Amino acid sequence: MTIASGDVVWVPFPFVEEPRVRNRPALVVSRQWPANGVDLIWVLMITSAVNKGWQGDISLESRFAECGLAVPCVVRTAKIATLEMARAKRGGVMPEDIMAEVRSTLLLATA
Repeated sequence: MTIASGDVVWVPFPFVEEPRVRNRPALVVSRQWPANGVDLIWVLMITSAVNKGWQGDISLESRFAECGLAVPCVVRTAKIATLEMARAKRGGVMPEDIMAEVRSTLLLATA
């Protein structure tokens, strides 16, 4: 299975509020190979659109189905995790215009 930046995947995403993980959708923003035999992905949380908005959220409310999602969601650019690629299951692809907005938001956050 090949996973790349822009893919929507299902992963065991860690929670900050509680010491647990839950399978949820996420957006792949980078794939890294830091050592021989280690294949990592950096992902942003995708969460239900009914959750209270955070600065940097990118709405998928009108386009969630294009991304392979079942309900309206937002990309939560403030929540990033690094996971082994083998733990990810591909579910869809983010449209390029939304990926451009994600990249721009991430760049602004680091400025």
